[in-house]
Amino acid sequence: MAFKLIPATQARPGTNILVEGVACVVKSNDISKTGRHGHAKCRIEAVSILDGKKKVFISGGHDRLECPMINKSKAQVLSVISEKASVMDLDNYETIEILIPEELKEELKDGDQVECWDVEGIKMIKKKI
Repeated sequence: MAFKLIPATQARPGTNILVEGVACVVKSNDISKTGRHGHAKCRIEAVSILDGKKKVFISGGHDRLECPMINKSKAQVLSVISEKASVMDLDNYETIEILIPEELKEELKDGDQVECWDVEGIKMIKKKI
């Protein structure tokens, strides 16, 4: 579900958009005018928030892009079991299990506070606070 729609020419670096149903962050947007009666074209490079894969696509300047809803919250790690962590949301005290990202596997311990993102229904740990 999209939070809002923006024209492709307004997708600046740092903007979150949906590319093929995957939430991505725009890294660059090259806008070119094609001719006398043509419309602007945008070559957009984006990186997936979930897995870090690069996506490049070309879109018309007037085409609308979907911006995903990203909810950020703080949580406390209750326990770490192999590749998963049981965390409790500090706002509503909901307890969920989330996969631990590779870069945090060594340093994440019980009792640590982390920043969790909910990207279109997929929950993930982004960083240790």
